Amino acid sequence: MELTMEQTTAQPSDRTTAGFTPSPVKPLVHQPLATLPRHRMASTPQLPVLIRPDRSRQSVSQRLNQLLGKRLADFVVLPQPNRTRAWFLPPKGARLTRDWPALRGRPPYPITSATAASLKTPHTPTLPGTHLEVVADARPGGNAHGHLDWTPEVFHSIGDGEKAVADAFMPSTLPHSQQPRKLRAFIEIDPATMSSARLTAQLTEYARLWSYELQPAGRRRQHRARLAAPVPRRPRILFVLTGAGRQAIDNRISSLKAIPAHHPLVADLARKVPLGAVVLEDLEERGATCDVWVPPAGGEPRPRTGL
Repeated sequence: MELTMEQTTAQPSDRTTAGFTPSPVKPLVHQPLATLPRHRMASTPQLPVLIRPDRSRQSVSQRLNQLLGKRLADFVVLPQPNRTRAWFLPPKGARLTRDWPALRGRPPYPITSATAASLKTPHTPTLPGTHLEVVADARPGGNAHGHLDWTPEVFHSIGDGEKAVADAFMPSTLPHSQQPRKLRAFIEIDPATMSSARLTAQLTEYARLWSYELQPAGRRRQHRARLAAPVPRRPRILFVLTGAGRQAIDNRISSLKAIPAHHPLVADLARKVPLGAVVLEDLEERGATCDVWVPPAGGEPRPRTGL
């Protein structure tokens, strides 16, 4: 097996590194072990941007190869022309890290084999790619958000034995004000595979989640043991669209906009909870704080903080 870094022409943008001084406290080799469980998988180009943009990609790749040699990390090759590696923690790595403070309370969910990892590649590198754009925009402005502020596959009960499942939950805070503003969000990734019916079903599940959480505690007690985390107060619901041409993605956004008009439960959700949709390529090109987020309830594109 060849252990050299895969070739790629992509480089972190100036926006990624400006004004950021990473903490040197944790050894570089430990940082992928903490980061990968928070994202399930991440590619070789993404990991340096997430964890140590002040270090060369080669230095991070060397640490990944060390972990590979100890069977603490593994990879699959993404089905793309540049043959990029997507890294994940196998069971041995998950066992080592499960009691680390950064991962406390988060089930390890190890990926048991390369075959299992390859089944997750439709969301790779979209999930960590979405997060690294938020992290990159947060660094220069002092936003209290870091590369570990991300939890994939979050489950919440919506009653009757059913669950709402978010692709990821992202906590975030804008600290520079008298009262720090919470910008927490559920993230949904649409790689151009969801039907309009599935988009409607997802929004309906979220509407049921808010309705369920407002019920008296006694009616919810029997479901609490199955919750992965408490539902934060009114987090945003953000859809990240990719995997298709611009016209197809514009049609997806139009479908999202049309849902509240035909579904009262979703319309009520849209009045109470900020919703947004973004094209991943726009996010990567312009950044999370630019006017790239389209509110499905109506209005012009705006920054994430304006939803």
